[in-house]
Amino acid sequence: MSRVLVIGCGGVATVAISKCCQVDSVFTELCIASRTKEKCDALAAKLAPNTKTKITTAQVDADDVNQLIDLIHSYQPDLVMNIALPYQDLTIMDACLACGVNYMDTANYEPEDTEDPKWRAIYEKRCEEKGFSAYFDYSWQWAYRKKFEDAGLIALLGCGFDPGVTQAYCAYAKKHELDIIDTIDILDCNGGDHGYAFATNFNPEINLREVSAPGSYWEDGHWVEIPAMSIKREYNFDQVGQKDMYLLHHEEIESIAENFPEVQRIRFFMTFGQSYLDHMRCLEDVGMLSTAPILYEGKEIVPIQFLKALLPDPASLGPRTKGKTNIGCIFTGKKDGQDKTYYIYNVCDHQECYAEVGSQAISYTTGVPAMCGALMLLTGKWTTVGVHTVEEFDPDPFLEALDQYGLPKTESHNPVLVG
Repeated sequence: MSRVLVIGCGGVATVAISKCCQVDSVFTELCIASRTKEKCDALAAKLAPNTKTKITTAQVDADDVNQLIDLIHSYQPDLVMNIALPYQDLTIMDACLACGVNYMDTANYEPEDTEDPKWRAIYEKRCEEKGFSAYFDYSWQWAYRKKFEDAGLIALLGCGFDPGVTQAYCAYAKKHELDIIDTIDILDCNGGDHGYAFATNFNPEINLREVSAPGSYWEDGHWVEIPAMSIKREYNFDQVGQKDMYLLHHEEIESIAENFPEVQRIRFFMTFGQSYLDHMRCLEDVGMLSTAPILYEGKEIVPIQFLKALLPDPASLGPRTKGKTNIGCIFTGKKDGQDKTYYIYNVCDHQECYAEVGSQAISYTTGVPAMCGALMLLTGKWTTVGVHTVEEFDPDPFLEALDQYGLPKTESHNPVLVG
């Protein structure tokens, strides 16, 4: 029997909460909390008739650590699932430490105001030290390692699909398929069509920042940074077809490089259609992706936040999105002294996801691993205290849970390599 506090009630949180309610023998009590309590109430009312999980709701501002502490003290959860915005990771971690509660999230920290002078100074120093200039990295949360260890608590970072499942795929490949891993290519393909000329499948602010930032990859023990979208490859994805994909910086490269030091090269690729890229470049050229406030008719507005208000809500894309996603990892290396290649991936259907939980596959592929990661913590499958990423744990029970709850793996021992 477990009591869990979920912070967030957006598209990913809705999937994770729905999946928790399917495992009501473990998730016996659940509190859904967000800034807009009405959304939590509506979701609770929808789920309650079909689960034994006792669902309650609460209002909380996740930017306010004191509000979070009050809520955690009041509810007394065994685990806090942070499925809010990555801007709020640190305040929620602080609250968990103050209350002595385990923590998990689906995406690593990034600051909301990237033009703040204090943050810029830290950012520029870290760029110089780390060798890449992404707004998001693990440094902020890895700084909490000793605090969580000393408190006897666990903080599980980035337990979505990528990051998350892709790291479990790496651990699985090392445990079962390869003695030595030489290269890892992470491929994220969304073959879905929502019918809009331009829309993002998750939070527009975060999505557009990620895509417009310089790309980077790990090679021979150091970072290589490239201009945004400057490396393109084509790949024929199972059940999706031939797609253009581009090399991006992605946070799991950082932790995989730390935990698999023998790997010579780690890259991350994501597919994009031409219409998306044309719109994004135009918006960037006219300043709409800026996080710096501007004065408009006597009021201060942030361009990217204004753009977010104009774009379709990602949660609204579910009923109109058709097609499939294909996300996985291709490995090269050695097994028993012989060269070997290995590919492990998942294919997920947008319409099947919507029929099950009312969400498209992007939210589904993040929300299901969040539930499965929580399941690992609550059932004692993963117990190591401190701040950790998914590849540091035994991948087998996690992947078994994914197989059972909607994201089964497919394996290939003769994949076409990316080049």
